[in-house]
Amino acid sequence: MKMTRIALAVSATIFASSAMATNGTNMTGVGAQSSAMGGTGVAAYYGAENVIVNPAMIGKSTGTEFSFGGTVFMPSVASDLGAGETDSAADLNVIPSVSMTSRINENLTFGIGMYGTSGMGVDYFDDATLLKAQSTMQIMRFVPTLAYNEANFGIGFSPVIQYGALDINYDDGGAFGANNVGTGMAQDLGYGFNLGGYFDITPETTIAASYQSAIEMTYENVLSTASTPFNPLLGYTFSDDLEQPAEIKVGLAHTMGNYMVTADFKQVRWSEAKGYGDFGWEDQNVIALGAKYNSKNYWLGLGYNKADNPIKPMDGTAPEGGTINMFNNLFFPATTEQHFSLGGGYNLSENATIEGAVVYSPEVETAVAVDAVFGAGATSTTTHSQLGYTMSGVDTLFST
Repeated sequence: MKMTRIALAVSATIFASSAMATNGTNMTGVGAQSSAMGGTGVAAYYGAENVIVNPAMIGKSTGTEFSFGGTVFMPSVASDLGAGETDSAADLNVIPSVSMTSRINENLTFGIGMYGTSGMGVDYFDDATLLKAQSTMQIMRFVPTLAYNEANFGIGFSPVIQYGALDINYDDGGAFGANNVGTGMAQDLGYGFNLGGYFDITPETTIAASYQSAIEMTYENVLSTASTPFNPLLGYTFSDDLEQPAEIKVGLAHTMGNYMVTADFKQVRWSEAKGYGDFGWEDQNVIALGAKYNSKNYWLGLGYNKADNPIKPMDGTAPEGGTINMFNNLFFPATTEQHFSLGGGYNLSENATIEGAVVYSPEVETAVAVDAVFGAGATSTTTHSQLGYTMSGVDTLFST
């Protein structure tokens, strides 16, 4: 298991300054096709990349497929605590993804994937005038999968090994009794599972559902240390638990000749997750839509993803509410709500395809009261937009 931790940690360093607050902290889609199609994929077959969304869907594969790629993610985040707006320097990240599926026999398919799935962070250390803050969170999942299928239905199961890393540090200039706060990055391994199924109502229409379990994570001395200077306001110390929440997903895919339309609904249960519930995060409903055109040598797709901000402001005039508002809005601005996407793929040969997608999230502005922390009438204002480019290569090594 030590080697598993090392392998996941090495992969996670590729995106060491993550700021991927999309659907909360989770990416809207993993892989070029899912990203292009609004993050859908519960009921739509996209090949090897289906491993992470709905393990049952790899039962629709016909041979062996390998996919490798990554996302260049460019968030634009700025914060104003009343002393002028400061831009976050954490504005460029590279997120890897690799997956493989192979049909064992007529009814069984094996798959495996390693993905960067979640993250968030900011870097105001060099330019901030009021609070020099940095935060980084990274989540990488290793997902072996086994799927069973019959002619018109299938089920799949994935044990999930999750690597996580979290760091929070800041310099308060002595305003809260400490200058340099932070103990460095903490890491943890967590375990969960993903269970899914699909049913073909007709050859053209598929319905599907999947469940991702919550995964317990503890980042020793990170949140507790970060909150220590604020203990007089909070009346307690933050726990170091920050659990990845459970997710319930349902989807529909319908094909009409060369066209396919997809629709997914997902609920992310932030309110039940340790840590996120303490920070006032609420359950998040995500609606994703996609449309795709397939020809013999290429495909084109577009999509839309909508998810309300899960962070609900607290009473900033109260000591606890003002402190939690500040931590949420400054360190973890998971505030984007809408995502527009498009992409396509081209067959370089009979077995090799290159695919790409672009995802754009327009700017949102969030202002919360932090009177209890910075004085009467004080607010924390954050603006946030996103742009991401995903590229992947797909090699169909064998197809029956």
